[in-house]
Amino acid sequence: MQQRHLNRRQYFCELANTAREFYLDYVKASVTLSPDTRVLEIGCGEGGNLLPFAEKGCKVTGIDICRKRIEEASEFFVERHQKGTFICQDFLLTEVPEAETDKFDLILIHDVIEHIESPCKKDFMLYVKHFLKHGGIVFFGFPAWHNPFGGHQQISVGFASKLPFIHLLPKPLYQAVLKLSGADSSRINELMSIRNSRVTVEKFERLASETNYTICQRTLWLLNPHYKQKFHMTPRRQWTFFSHIPYLRNFYTTSAWYLLRQPLTR
Repeated sequence: MQQRHLNRRQYFCELANTAREFYLDYVKASVTLSPDTRVLEIGCGEGGNLLPFAEKGCKVTGIDICRKRIEEASEFFVERHQKGTFICQDFLLTEVPEAETDKFDLILIHDVIEHIESPCKKDFMLYVKHFLKHGGIVFFGFPAWHNPFGGHQQISVGFASKLPFIHLLPKPLYQAVLKLSGADSSRINELMSIRNSRVTVEKFERLASETNYTICQRTLWLLNPHYKQKFHMTPRRQWTFFSHIPYLRNFYTTSAWYLLRQPLTR
């Protein structure tokens, strides 16, 4: 496991820097960022993605199932004199806002959809709609499954955390490599869940269509913007030609970004 995954304050700062430099510009063409803007992040962790929106004066809320992460988010926001509401809750059990004013202009869902296995994905996508204001936007970001670290094996331990493409091995062999590298059963189960999920560009777009979302914008990244923080690498978007090759594009898409909207009714 990389040091940044152990040092949560460092991880918080890195996420905030990426969000500040890239997420704000990505969403501002579709969402006005002002003190009246309500922003929700589902699976917020320690809240780094939300910090730049709070700095812009937006009303930010984060939901995460891990109590430790929610406590860290509250602590880190207080340290930076920013306001945020953080809730420890399974999102699918969260009470739906009744009033339109209590819903959100922007919902962030970054590195979350690949942790939700297929039977629950559609329910999750549909439930998100209940929290979205009329005309609101949902931002999704996820690593395409077939890319070198699309299985999140970097969160494992030992040599396996540094090996690209091992998540594409047959399941028994992948489990054996993780165990040999020192991963405990909890970590292996988490990585097997991601393997079962296997989010590709094609699968995500099909899911968006099935749940009646409109894709407003799509960006496939050859070099994930967060790599600037992690590895000091300059982010690179996919070349247009290669981004339109089904299946193969998943092998060289380190991050897929989408802005989704519910179809506007007259």
